[in-house]
Amino acid sequence: QVQLVESGGGLVQAGGSLRLSCAASGGTVSNYAMGWFRRAPGKEREFVAAIRWDDETTLYADSVKGRFTISRDNAKNKVYLYMNSLKPEDTAVYYCAARPGTGVRTYPLAYNDWGQGTQVTVSS
Repeated sequence: QVQLVESGGGLVQAGGSLRLSCAASGGTVSNYAMGWFRRAPGKEREFVAAIRWDDETTLYADSVKGRFTISRDNAKNKVYLYMNSLKPEDTAVYYCAARPGTGVRTYPLAYNDWGQGTQVTVSS
């Protein structure tokens, strides 16, 4: 089991940028694939991006492709989500998640461990 803590959320105007961070501890984080998900008010949790720990293979939702970038720093046990050209529809609580093994997945059930989330609000 790995513990996850997100940070970096906040209020930003449309077109702005934010960087979310996820600090991981416990377990052997190099054995985990990491993902970002989000949940907007009244909607289901949805996949945003994921990254393998071993070869940096990444996967993105179509809605964020070209605007968001996921990366990780193995030495610091952190994963990041760089969000550019933010839109009001990006407003949501963003969650970091970890799954054992290296394969990236887009569905929440594939992930065992979750952070508590960080709020991102994009004003128009």
